[in-house]
Amino acid sequence: MQCALYDAERCRSCQWITQPVAGQLFAKTADLQNLLADYPVGEWCAPVSGPESAFRNKAKMVVSGSVEKPLLGMLHRDGTPEDLCDCPLYPESFAPVFSVLKPFIARAGLTPYNVARKRGELKYLLLTESRFDGGMMLRFVLRSEAKLAQLRAALPWLQAQLPQLKVITANIQPVHMAIMEGETEIFLTEQQALAERFNDVPLWIRPQSFFQTNPVVAGQLYATARDWVRQLPVNHMWDLFCGVGGFGLHCATPQMKLTGIEIAPEAITCAKQSAQELGLQNLHFQAFGFNSVCYRSGRSSGSGAGESAASRDWETAVRFSFPHGTAFYCLFQL
Repeated sequence: MQCALYDAERCRSCQWITQPVAGQLFAKTADLQNLLADYPVGEWCAPVSGPESAFRNKAKMVVSGSVEKPLLGMLHRDGTPEDLCDCPLYPESFAPVFSVLKPFIARAGLTPYNVARKRGELKYLLLTESRFDGGMMLRFVLRSEAKLAQLRAALPWLQAQLPQLKVITANIQPVHMAIMEGETEIFLTEQQALAERFNDVPLWIRPQSFFQTNPVVAGQLYATARDWVRQLPVNHMWDLFCGVGGFGLHCATPQMKLTGIEIAPEAITCAKQSAQELGLQNLHFQAFGFNSVCYRSGRSSGSGAGESAASRDWETAVRFSFPHGTAFYCLFQL
């Protein structure tokens, strides 16, 4: 992929950009085969890839500069700001949104947060797009609620300029740390979730819930998991760290029992809504930590030292926690 920002040494986030995708996939496949050299593998499937550019459905933009001339992008290690609105990873539909947001920041008086001085209010803009209907979710990450009234007052102008903004929120992140979002989410629109659809499976995107950022590859990933699971005599499937339920919802059948576990309540809300739309009655999504799963099953994981310890010893925990004949299904997304 050709990137002017990389060529000008303004951004080096994509470290492998100079290597052809085919070469990257070959190297990753070789690494995987080496890791599994001691295990019998019946078939090595061809690796899956997607578009090299314009594939991301989400932008996480650090807001810097001044209120009159804001920059949307990132900060270098020395604190120097870099505008990344022209990043080729974003689809063409993002550019007009960024162009409107810059004057809107001035109109609403949202002073960009200055890390060095610890002053200002607007820290990040988080933009997500649904490939299903083109709707977008925009989140203003603010240091406090001090500018919330100004934001609300200016919002009608923004919505008139960008009617594709279906969900708009203010997230309050008061800590002086490189943390993308805080716990408090204030909805500024009646609609609170974006509708998405992969392989005819309805999915929902809400604030504070993880969603795959490469829809093309994610769709193929979910479909592959579904095909593999349906070749097995599965009666009960556990989908740990399930997020919005993408894997579990693809694999579930009316005859199968599915238990989905996720620590983020907003993601579980999305998963339950999708299950209801699919008309599947035997799907159970719950929001609590992994260690809670172990203890709720009636047996200890053996660690007894909280979630982090249980996660490090997840294989032992699963072996002791779940009854024989139950399919344990967990895909780690790295």
